[in-house]
Amino acid sequence: MIIVTGGAGFIGTNLVRALLELNKKVLVVEELDKYVSKFENIKNLEIVDCLGHDVFLKELANEKFKNKIEHIFHLGACSKTTEPDREYIMDVNLRYSKELLKYAANNDIDMVYASSASVYGDGKVFKENSINESSLNHYSESKLLFDNFVRENFVKINSQVVGMRYFNVYGPYEQHKEVMSSVIFHFYNQFKKHGMLKLFKGSHGYGNGEQRRDFVYVKDTIDVKMWFMNNNISGIFNVATGISRSFNDVANSVIKFFNSGYIEYIDFPAGLEKQYQAFTEADMTNLKNNGYPGKPTELENGVESYLSFLDKS
Repeated sequence: MIIVTGGAGFIGTNLVRALLELNKKVLVVEELDKYVSKFENIKNLEIVDCLGHDVFLKELANEKFKNKIEHIFHLGACSKTTEPDREYIMDVNLRYSKELLKYAANNDIDMVYASSASVYGDGKVFKENSINESSLNHYSESKLLFDNFVRENFVKINSQVVGMRYFNVYGPYEQHKEVMSSVIFHFYNQFKKHGMLKLFKGSHGYGNGEQRRDFVYVKDTIDVKMWFMNNNISGIFNVATGISRSFNDVANSVIKFFNSGYIEYIDFPAGLEKQYQAFTEADMTNLKNNGYPGKPTELENGVESYLSFLDKS
């Protein structure tokens, strides 16, 4: 049986669906009573069960799943980068993750978990090394603290442990994230309502809409997970394309898809500058050097695929 925490979330839903296509038995850990909108992502899927994370931890402690778990994909987290409650985010993103890792290590279970490109702060080098890392907010702090906990314990753990640092992921089944959904999702809705797209004016030394991110299609992140499931390699790895693209590039891809629309540039929000990454571009050397053979989806192709999905939804 495979455990997917956050299995009704964005990346988690895509992973659960991919595992079910391989006829895997999947148990989802998700707080559906708190986040009812996520239920739409997994309804009618033939999963083993869906448990809240406190119930799941109790079941683990009671050894209900002893010798039944072959792999843990830990994607469950508070992903709101502007969350002001530090205690809450540390409980959900750090302490819970530590509990799962301890269980996995003590029971020789492989574990792949979600880290984040936010751990690189406002730096310009996005390579998996502590000299490049810093925190801009409580979310990135929680992710970096867990990465460092993993690093400190690598030598003590015999099972596989993989941290995947996602950059700007976009794709199907993210609608429940609302304001935290990808810019492509927001562009789609803006176009449908107003026939235009909104972008920030220039900031951080970039021109209007020229802030740059490494946008990665969700299918690519699933391909990487599947590869690690079949290859016993541990470490912390960037998961992205390795090529930054501007928000203008994204907007123009949307306009091309609809063959209509225009861009309106709006003022950069006051108070956001110190928490905002104006540039990200993953160094993919580590993943490639460990043998990963996959090639990323080009932005234009990913946007077209995703918008087609949204149009059919």
